[in-house]
Amino acid sequence: MEYAKLGNTDIEVSKLCVGCMSFGKPGTLHDWTQDEAGTEEIVKHALDLGINFFDTANGYSDGTSEEYLGNTFRKNVSRDKVVIASKVYFNPGRLSSEAIHREIGRRSVFSEINS
Repeated sequence: MEYAKLGNTDIEVSKLCVGCMSFGKPGTLHDWTQDEAGTEEIVKHALDLGINFFDTANGYSDGTSEEYLGNTFRKNVSRDKVVIASKVYFNPGRLSSEAIHREIGRRSVFSEINS
């Protein structure tokens, strides 16, 4: 796997990023969404390939994409070994500071894997 520095930081991310729109509770966004077991299988394969960069969003499957991703990381990889990009927009308040902080704390899964 090839890696690149993230901006002007020392953080190295894989040049391939796993988009997580297809992870989450089926039927909340798409009928073809991967359930938690399917999410774990795909993420574990990506980790085995050396991919450490994952992109999700609060709107993907009503937040269950973030939840399943966090659960999978907690079981399979140290938090400091992965980079998570997540977007917040589809919520009351959109991009206000209050809305962003509420979304960060909304799913305790990310909070727990950071500790």
